[in-house]
Amino acid sequence: MALIPATILTGFLGAGKTTLLKRVLSEAHGQKIAVIENEFGEENIDNDILVADTEEQIIQMSNGCVCCTIREDLRSTLQLLAAKKRQGLLDFERVVIETTGLADPGPVAQTFFMDDEVAESYLLDSIVTLVDAKHAMQQLDHRVEAQRQVGFADQIFISKVDLVDAEALDALTHRLKHMNPRAPIETAHFGEVALGQVLDLRGFNLNAKLDIDPDFLKADDHGHDHGHDHDDHSHCDHDHGHCEHEGHDHGHHHEHGEQCDHPSHAHHHHHDDDVKSFVYRAERPFDPAKLEDFLGAIVQIYGPKLLRYKGVLHMQGTERKVIFQGVHQLMGSDLGPEWKPEEPRQSKMVFIGIDLPRDILVQGLEQALV
Repeated sequence: MALIPATILTGFLGAGKTTLLKRVLSEAHGQKIAVIENEFGEENIDNDILVADTEEQIIQMSNGCVCCTIREDLRSTLQLLAAKKRQGLLDFERVVIETTGLADPGPVAQTFFMDDEVAESYLLDSIVTLVDAKHAMQQLDHRVEAQRQVGFADQIFISKVDLVDAEALDALTHRLKHMNPRAPIETAHFGEVALGQVLDLRGFNLNAKLDIDPDFLKADDHGHDHGHDHDDHSHCDHDHGHCEHEGHDHGHHHEHGEQCDHPSHAHHHHHDDDVKSFVYRAERPFDPAKLEDFLGAIVQIYGPKLLRYKGVLHMQGTERKVIFQGVHQLMGSDLGPEWKPEEPRQSKMVFIGIDLPRDILVQGLEQALV
């Protein structure tokens, strides 16, 4: 039986997850979706559209969707749904899990990899995060859960944009891109988003497409040479003690030891978020054994702080791209397509995490190059 795709829907309290779900559940889209709700939410879907007998946990909707509230843990709920589907008692094609507004999506995502029974039935497709335009800045300032939800996302939707002006929306978008340059950002008006932007995003597929928002790399142009790669390390001196604004240093180096204490770095982005990202690029190939040792060690030590990381790598000894990605301590890699003859062979990686030791990562990656 084909694996059942699963989507994790996350977002802070009041961001509009329930509104989005109601739309998914009640619209005639012809897809049979099972929705699993963590029931700590302040508003449960069933108040509105479901009049449910409290004994029965699973309700079949009129448009073929299935709704179910978690009373035990996620793992047993997923197993129960898959078993009922196998026995022909329930008919659904995919699962959407709505996490509580205070949840860190990491453990939910890990369930799909750690638990054999779940992994045999389901394929984690993506993590979709809703961000409330009006309250997000404050939530991101005060709640690490809100930051983590952004860091984990494969797709971000900003809701309630009608409540803020263009400048505030621009500042929020800018901040989100710094925390997570690989998730596309769209606006969602009262949950009206195309299903194609929510389902089948393949965020966890080991595919060769590494989406790093191109604007992210030129988001703060102030005299740095942004297109630069770490290919000539003689002047790439990463040890300036004051070069710590990780959110800004997008894998470009400072020309000839240029000290990077630009006052303009504060421009537009003075929030020092715990969740930060950085992009690393290299022209020279990686030595596979060295890189594996280094990444293995990093994941062991910093796994809990690493939210998502992904890369397309140029490895010595193979004509094919190597694709790797991970969540926390779980890392997977795979051979991708061959490099095209005219394509520049370069490694590109993005790391998203909490207070990541950028210097240690960069130094270790440089040492793993051939």
